[in-house]
Amino acid sequence: MPDAELVLCLNAGSSSLKFALFRCENQNETQLASGTVERLGTAEARAVLHSPGEPVTEACPNATPQQALDAAFTLLDSRGLPPATLVGHRIVHGGRAHLQATRVDATLLAELKQLIPLAPLHLPAGISGIESALARLPHVPHVACFDTSFHAHLPDYAARFPLPNRLYDEGIRRYGFHGLSYEYVLSTLGNPPPSRVIIAHLGNGASLAAIQDGRSVDTTMGFTPAGGILMGTRAGDLDPGLVLYLLREKGFSSETLETLLNHESGLLGVGGSADVRTLTERRDRDHDPQATLALSMLGYAVRKVIGSYLAVLGGLDALVFTGGIGEHSAAVREEACCGLSPLGIELDPAQNAANAREIQRAGSCSVLVVPTDEDRMIARHARALVHPA
Repeated sequence: MPDAELVLCLNAGSSSLKFALFRCENQNETQLASGTVERLGTAEARAVLHSPGEPVTEACPNATPQQALDAAFTLLDSRGLPPATLVGHRIVHGGRAHLQATRVDATLLAELKQLIPLAPLHLPAGISGIESALARLPHVPHVACFDTSFHAHLPDYAARFPLPNRLYDEGIRRYGFHGLSYEYVLSTLGNPPPSRVIIAHLGNGASLAAIQDGRSVDTTMGFTPAGGILMGTRAGDLDPGLVLYLLREKGFSSETLETLLNHESGLLGVGGSADVRTLTERRDRDHDPQATLALSMLGYAVRKVIGSYLAVLGGLDALVFTGGIGEHSAAVREEACCGLSPLGIELDPAQNAANAREIQRAGSCSVLVVPTDEDRMIARHARALVHPA
C-alpha cells in the first residue's frame, strides 16, 4: 500500500448527502473532515462542514444532488484540505452479484440501475452520487461499498422466503442491510469479537442482526430496507394479506401503497412524529398516549427480536445498541430491555441515562452503546480494494 491515501467517503440519500475525508496511512484512518448537505431540493437546503475549527455552514437553496456535491467540495476546499485520491461510495443494495466492495465502472453502474426496484428509496440517490462524483473526479478510483455484503452468506434457512424455488432463483431472498454499520461496530468489540452478538442499529431506518463468530446469521430487514421492525416512517413487516386487502378492497395503487408503507407509517404513523426525541418529550411532559404507544411499539419490536435471536445464537455474549436512536435514546434502550432480566439482560439505569459505553448491571450480559462509523468502514474497504496488502 502507498504511504497515505486521501479517501473521500460519500453517502448520497434522496434528501441529503453525507461526506467525510480520511487520511489512510498504514492501518490507521484519520478523519480530516466530515459534513452534510441536508434538505436537498428545498429552500432551507444547507451544507455544514465539521473539521478542526468552528463548523462552516453554507446555504444552498433548492440544491440538486449535483449542486450538493459541489457545495461539499467548496467547503472542503475552503479549509485547504488536500484533494481526494480515492472515493468510496455507500450503496445500499448490491443484489446477488455484488458480495464485496467493487471498483466503479460503466458495467457496475448499469447493473445498479437494474437493481433500483429492490431499493427504490435509496439506489437512485446512490447512483446519482456516483455519477456526479465521477464527473467531478474522473481521474481517481471510485469504489462502491454495499450494505448488503455483510449478510451475503446468511444460512439458507435464514435467507430464503417460503416461496417457490423459481422466485428464489430470480433473486427474491433476504438480503439484509446496515452491513457497513454492523461491520464497523463488530470491529470495535475485539479481535476476535465475542462469539454471540446481537447488534441493534436503530435510526430512522432500523434493523437488528444476530452475529455468530463474526458472521451474520440472521437480520430483520429482508428483500428491501422496508422490511423488519417498525422505523421512523416505515411500517416494517406486515401480514401480506393486509397488503392484498389494501390493493383489492381499498383501491390502493402501488404508488399509494409505497408512500403509505415507506413515508407515512412507523413512528410517524402511530405517534405523529418520526423523531424519538420529540416522542419522548411528549410522552414524559404531556403524557401523550400516541407518543407513549409509538415508543412502546418500537421497544416491544426490538425486545421480541432480541429474544428470538437469543434462541438463534444459543445464548448471548454482548448486546450492542448503535445508530442515532440506539446511541442517544435511553428511553428506547430501556423499553427494548424491559423484562429481559430472566434472559440475563438487565440495564443499569444511571449508566443507561448517561449513554455510557457499558450500561448493564453487575451480573448481566454485556450491554454496550457503540457509536457507528460507516464512513470509516467505507474508507477501509475502498483502500483495501485499490491497494490490497
